Amino acid sequence: MTRLLSAVSLTALMVLPAAAFQLDSRYSDADGDMIADIPADPSQWVDPSVLVFAYTPVEDPAVYAEAWSDFLTHMEEVTGKPVQFFPVQSNAAQIEAMRAGRLHIAGFNTGSNPLAVACAGFRPFAMMAAADGSFGYEMEFITYPGSGIEKVEDIKGRTMAFTSETSNSGFKAPSALMQASYGMVAGTDFTPAFSGAHDNSILGVANKDYDAAAIANSVKTRMIDRGVVTEDQFVIIYQSETFPTTGYGTVFNLHPDLQEKIREAFFSFDWEGTSLEAEFSRSGEAQFIPITFKDNWNVIREIDAAMGVQYTCN
Repeated sequence: MTRLLSAVSLTALMVLPAAAFQLDSRYSDADGDMIADIPADPSQWVDPSVLVFAYTPVEDPAVYAEAWSDFLTHMEEVTGKPVQFFPVQSNAAQIEAMRAGRLHIAGFNTGSNPLAVACAGFRPFAMMAAADGSFGYEMEFITYPGSGIEKVEDIKGRTMAFTSETSNSGFKAPSALMQASYGMVAGTDFTPAFSGAHDNSILGVANKDYDAAAIANSVKTRMIDRGVVTEDQFVIIYQSETFPTTGYGTVFNLHPDLQEKIREAFFSFDWEGTSLEAEFSRSGEAQFIPITFKDNWNVIREIDAAMGVQYTCN
């Protein structure tokens, strides 16, 4: 396979100033950590009888209800509350559910993290990592063998699949890259298609429905390991630098003691022999590590700046 490492190309986008990140007016950030503060008034704290958890909708929600089952049992033990898995169908629905108070704990994908923080009061604190502490994934441009596409420039005049407009690797980063580094604009130089999810894009290329696609390689790795697709169905024509992966956290106004117990559940979970290990060890993850939105998502906010993204909460 041809692998074109992209550190230089994407770094070229980073010379632009970061997007003016601002929380929605319903939130405050007195300590400057760029996430919503827990309300100072205890009357604004919520302490639900049942906790609701949602994982970012990158693949079939039914697969992940089972994958998260052992972890959610552990969280029930730590918090003393039942935890319900909420299968969401889109990033927008996930953000709206948290903003409306129907979602308490979530994993938001890389690209939608800033919008969830700004508009839904999301407080991310954890990310999956390998046993050695390394983390992240790469964006890849993939095509199928015999497509006639050997390099990024060959996508001109062809159909390129994206996932959704809130996705970092599925839309924002590849769009910025193609325009800034290759002078290619969607709708003018190539035909864009939105598949809705990384697995849809991957299957679309494997089935030759799309000429090429921008995807997160961690999703492709898990699909290959599950036997959904095979490695020889793809040619990689571009691979990016490493991005942070899904960020996990809580809604801002959960009772502070409950937020602390939820953090404890993430960092005390023993992965060995669990359904979470069975699913995510395919892409190398073996533990949860602490992160901060301010530091770990800086590169994503810079990509948003290159894309002219506005963090509006209409």
